[in-house]
Amino acid sequence: MASKTKQFQLDVEEQFRAVAGQFQTFQILNEEGELVNEAAMPDLRDEELQELMRRMVYTRILDQRSISLNRQGRLGFYAPTAGQEASQIASQFALEKEDFILPGYRDVPQIVWHGLPLSQAFLFSRGHFKGNQIPEGVNVISPQIIIGAQYVQAAGVALGMKKRGKKSVAITYTGDGGTSQGDFYEGINFAGAFKAPAIFIVQNNRFAISTPVEVQTAAGTLAQKAVAAGIPGIQVDGMDALAVYVATKEARERAVNGEGPTLIETLTYRYGPHTMAGDDPTRYRTEELDNEWELKDPLVRFRKFLENKGLWSEELENETIEQAKEDIKEAIKVADAEPKQKVTDLISIMHDEMPFNLKEQFEIYKEKESK
Repeated sequence: MASKTKQFQLDVEEQFRAVAGQFQTFQILNEEGELVNEAAMPDLRDEELQELMRRMVYTRILDQRSISLNRQGRLGFYAPTAGQEASQIASQFALEKEDFILPGYRDVPQIVWHGLPLSQAFLFSRGHFKGNQIPEGVNVISPQIIIGAQYVQAAGVALGMKKRGKKSVAITYTGDGGTSQGDFYEGINFAGAFKAPAIFIVQNNRFAISTPVEVQTAAGTLAQKAVAAGIPGIQVDGMDALAVYVATKEARERAVNGEGPTLIETLTYRYGPHTMAGDDPTRYRTEELDNEWELKDPLVRFRKFLENKGLWSEELENETIEQAKEDIKEAIKVADAEPKQKVTDLISIMHDEMPFNLKEQFEIYKEKESK
């Protein structure tokens, strides 16, 4: 007898198609800087559009100078940001001062634009404890080095805001690799269960440290991971500053209105290495892929859009570049003027009252440092 074909109750392919259909990439500007989604165009004044562009250009220069400073031995740990300006800067641009940013290690630009002095960002890179002493009224924490840990922290900060009745949000960032961490799931699940006002951004730059996103997960999108936590998810063209702004702005509005968190996946690309600590992206990325994403450059796209509206010029760009260079020059001077940290400095600021075991170590290092 011929065997009968097994009939399964679950149509797996149909289920996957149905899920994928919910997460089409949201875009406002195409690669040529043309408006392709007029209905979604944000209500930003001309001056605000110019300021967003100024910040993106400034951040590109900051990245270039930071790489140079790192190579000179004047900075420590540094993760390049070129290519991710729309994802980083436009999302921060949608926030209010009272909102709280919990960054990953590549997210220094967002906390600088949220109020962290640039000199302190440089000190953080050097591992100096004063780089972690956030000024009063600047609602950020130091960049998280542990992959994904900031997601759990953001859920807690957001719940605290809700319990205090604040009309603000906690926003955090990770990369595509971060979505494979347990903290990612714990964070979005906790925030979803308690309807905490959080915004979770996944900057999908396709390779994490070196692993392609297709190998990182079997999911068709990273945005759809929101479904398991019962929260909204959206995939955004992360090279389109306006799309990122709108997605973040709407997520913020839902959060402060008591509707809970949102997961935003931004499709983006880092042009440089993962960090300046020896990564070689040519080992896992092709020249063809690099060239393909360079055509999607967020600065080029937004520049074309503004130039067509008569809102940007070579003169404005050059002014921004020179201002960035001057600010960076002054900030590194301030960082250089800070006395080098000593072991006794770290011990003395660790506790209000120094425990006996540290008192013993303090005296040992104090003697060493006096020689």
